[in-house]
Amino acid sequence: MTQLPDPAEALPSHRELFYGGEWHAPRQRQYRETLNPGNGSVITSVAEADPQDVDAAVQAAAEAYPAWRSTAPAQRAGYLRKAAELIRKHAAELAMIDALNTGNPIAEMLSDANVAAANLDYFAGLIPMIKGETIPRESDQFHYTLREPLGVVARIVAYNHPVMFAGGKMAAPLAAGNTVIVKPPEQAPLSCLRLAEILADVFPPGVLNILPGSVPCGQSLSTHPLVKKITLIGSVPTGKAIQRAAADTLKPTLFELGGKNALLAFPDADIGRLVDGITRGMNFTWAGQSCGSTSRVFLHELHHDEVVLRVLERVQAMYKPGVPTDMATTMGPVISKVAQERVLSFIASGKQEGAHLALGGVVPSNNPAIEGGYFVEPTVFTNVQPHMRIAREEIFGPVMSVFKWKDEAEVLRQVNDTTYGLTAAVYTQNMTTAQRTVAQIEAGFIWVNQVGRHFLGVPFGGVKESGTGREEGLDELLSFTQTKSVNLNLA
Repeated sequence: MTQLPDPAEALPSHRELFYGGEWHAPRQRQYRETLNPGNGSVITSVAEADPQDVDAAVQAAAEAYPAWRSTAPAQRAGYLRKAAELIRKHAAELAMIDALNTGNPIAEMLSDANVAAANLDYFAGLIPMIKGETIPRESDQFHYTLREPLGVVARIVAYNHPVMFAGGKMAAPLAAGNTVIVKPPEQAPLSCLRLAEILADVFPPGVLNILPGSVPCGQSLSTHPLVKKITLIGSVPTGKAIQRAAADTLKPTLFELGGKNALLAFPDADIGRLVDGITRGMNFTWAGQSCGSTSRVFLHELHHDEVVLRVLERVQAMYKPGVPTDMATTMGPVISKVAQERVLSFIASGKQEGAHLALGGVVPSNNPAIEGGYFVEPTVFTNVQPHMRIAREEIFGPVMSVFKWKDEAEVLRQVNDTTYGLTAAVYTQNMTTAQRTVAQIEAGFIWVNQVGRHFLGVPFGGVKESGTGREEGLDELLSFTQTKSVNLNLA
């Protein structure tokens, strides 16, 4: 059994900005309180980077770039593998910090640091794939291409899995020879600061920089001319704002944004597997706060009633809101009071528009240990219609919408009738049906007879307003490079 550290002892000792290999106080002495969503209490205050701080960090990363890009590929891989080793060593304390600062249950967060480490090892191994091509032409001309890094890359990560995203998403740009600035989520920056402490002596100064901040920090990174690419895991409005800000410098972007993901079950679906998939696909463990949650469930009329009954029983049995740092807890809170009020407003609108509230929909009130926390009970609506808000907008909370269908063409129209297109799941025992349906669903990643899993080497990303580009594979690595073509005149 994993030995868990004391929450207070796991916290980072630094609360400042990390760039150029050193810790820096914010120039305007601005700090923001960061909270424990499990009880609403203040944990500590963390530095807020303003545009001057961003410029200093970018300058430090730009100064470190020429030496880092010239570092031998095998040596770069060694740096990444060392970082992976240290992250694994400190996995329990990083999980504890994220449980305290995000509200996600500690039992689930224990895997996040290991996922980050696996990404670092994976991209270290992919470095030899950064290679050019020779292009045959006429005999007196020789053409070839080179793959070169971009420069300074900024990666803005989300609050639902801070250390997993920060540790994992630095891997590809560093492997490609870029220097990196990670902006932690403003709601939960503490694990990223601890990550900076752990990795401070691994990379040369300025190669990896951690810059906590809020909107001004993100805006400055988006517009800075020395930042050559910016990426985001976050909401669609934030992605659009960054895209607009980045336009003046024509810097490329890579976005994993929101989702209103469908789980479509055909009449021949294996009922046991389907019930398990519906239950787990909503990600109730972290209060539905996942862009990939299958929050729209389409059940055929032949099995609708049976499946709904079994799902309700399973959800009630599996997910009990509790103290996030307790290993027995199976469901955490949403990230903030604002998020809690937003989720409750969606629940109110669902009831008002005529959906049937089959489960949950309220703030739990029978556990004094979580009083003051931002909890919402696992919530399931049935009799949901396509025009309702809960059917169309991303809630980013523990709210599942269930639809009943009988016509395949119409249900596929409803599945695709959204501006999102991140993930989807299809349940059927007929592979012809599966392949026909996969071809028609507008989403970037589709599971068949399971949900939620990611696989290193398999590209992950969205279509429509759910994002641009692909991550978790060779596509991600190459997206942090640019092609240079060379012509040699041999005449």
